[in-house]
Amino acid sequence: MPDAPPPRVRVTAPRPGGASVSWSRASAPTSDIQGEYVRSLIRSQLRVALVCAGGFVLATVAFLLVISLVPDLDDTFVFGVPLSWLLLAVGVYPLAITVAVLYVRSASRNEARYRSLTEDA
Repeated sequence: MPDAPPPRVRVTAPRPGGASVSWSRASAPTSDIQGEYVRSLIRSQLRVALVCAGGFVLATVAFLLVISLVPDLDDTFVFGVPLSWLLLAVGVYPLAITVAVLYVRSASRNEARYRSLTEDA
């Protein structure tokens, strides 16, 4: 009989000074200013996520419309595959990677601003 998998272990990043941070509502910051900073960070992260998701959807729809509105792409074959299929298969990945990079940069910038605000407060 195979061995049972090892038990799950909660892994957290080390914090300066050894204090652990949990992001549950039960352990929300006690200060009103810190609580407002956290709410502001959550709102800004949500805004960045919605903008990136909306931009990705709009760009993907525009990409699909261009492919569907140019019928000559279906008549052109590269390696036996219609050019429209290749553009769809290869063209969406750079778009997804670009949106992901922009999201990570924006989210990191928001978190850096949050950290600078909380260190000053």
